[in-house]
Amino acid sequence: MTQNINQRLDWASNEALRDLPTASADDHRTGMRHLASGVSIITSRDGETAVGLTATAVCSVTVDPPRMVVLVNKKVAAADSILASGALCINVLAASQAHLAKVFAGMVEGVFGPARFEHGNWHSRVSGAPVLEGALATFDCRVVKVFDESTHHALLCEVLDASEPPGGEPLIYVNGAFCRVSPLEA
Repeated sequence: MTQNINQRLDWASNEALRDLPTASADDHRTGMRHLASGVSIITSRDGETAVGLTATAVCSVTVDPPRMVVLVNKKVAAADSILASGALCINVLAASQAHLAKVFAGMVEGVFGPARFEHGNWHSRVSGAPVLEGALATFDCRVVKVFDESTHHALLCEVLDASEPPGGEPLIYVNGAFCRVSPLEA
């Protein structure tokens, strides 16, 4: 059963802070380069056509019920397809899958649209969105709410099916590069 999640209408921002100017886009962008993020491929379908993009703005919201949030730039071709289908799969990439991250980020010349799915092995589960075999983890989801946030859609999703992780190192994006995580010595 889907629970309603609504904005808190009884909350108001701090009036003393409300009129302060925000940081510049350049300052914000520079700071965000140092926030390491896991890398996922977000997939969906536009009718029978598979669509996908590389994303770093993915976060768990709650475990019970299982919910996640995905932020998708409105300008990417897959954004409208995700909204129309109401389904997506979050495919969390392993460090060994950096090439796939580049393919779905449009960083491989001559590979775009459905040709991206010629890279990797794909199947589907509950929602019909493409699921990457060998991903570090997968979360097959239905979109339950969409928030319009400036340049992006914030998609609140309920997890219909989650894979059992095979283990491995996650792929991380930081300071403009894909990286692997090395454990700190104790």
